[in-house]
Amino acid sequence: MPETVTTSYFRGWAGTRLALHRVGAGRPLLLFHGLFSSAAINWVKYGHAERLAQAGFEVIMPDLRAHGMSEAPHDATAYPEDVLVTDALMLVRELGLEPGGFDLGGFSLGSRTATRAVLAGLEPRRLILAGMGLEGLAGWARRSAFFLDAIARYGTIKHGDPAYVAQQFMKAQKVDLRAAQLLLQSVDDTPPSDLAGITMPTLVVCGAIDQDNGSAPRLAQTLPDARYAEIPGTHMSSVTQKELSQQMVEFLTS
Repeated sequence: MPETVTTSYFRGWAGTRLALHRVGAGRPLLLFHGLFSSAAINWVKYGHAERLAQAGFEVIMPDLRAHGMSEAPHDATAYPEDVLVTDALMLVRELGLEPGGFDLGGFSLGSRTATRAVLAGLEPRRLILAGMGLEGLAGWARRSAFFLDAIARYGTIKHGDPAYVAQQFMKAQKVDLRAAQLLLQSVDDTPPSDLAGITMPTLVVCGAIDQDNGSAPRLAQTLPDARYAEIPGTHMSSVTQKELSQQMVEFLTS
């Protein structure tokens, strides 16, 4: 982590030790990273956290359980249904964030977590869902099955196989395969009908050629108060583009 980012720890569900990274001062902005990634990779490495901090936000970035600098327990009881949402609710209580007193966002799995956390009771002023489409929220079982297959065949997947990129990313991030498997099985679907409960202004931002989680424009159309912004890239490359945080800053400060 750069020197401007401070790291501390908090306890999530079942006492799991979870890393929490912060940069900047101002309005709290809580950001959740994507699957097999970390706060450092999604938010810090490509300048997003610094850009948001310069815009007047305290950027608060946990490493989800089984990711980054957080613990990755192998006990199945550490991964009950929607455990990431439980961790998010515990973090907001730990930080003393009041309804309407913070903003919330995520990328990919982080967007799923943010969506379900709002439906579970979190009340951010504004919400950002990046790298996410309507089908990605409702069709998690399909996405999860893809990654569970990649874990089962880890080390044997050859170039040209659709799961090859996932395997190589897991290798690069030194993913704990057992913990990842347990975590994948804990995430729930979000039916489109539930999205009526997300009433705060929402930005849906996605790469121009990112269809990994379905249609981002359709997600924006389904939400009660949302707008869609297109940025360059695929699912993997869009998070590296400066346009991601530029769109976030514009939305949060408008």
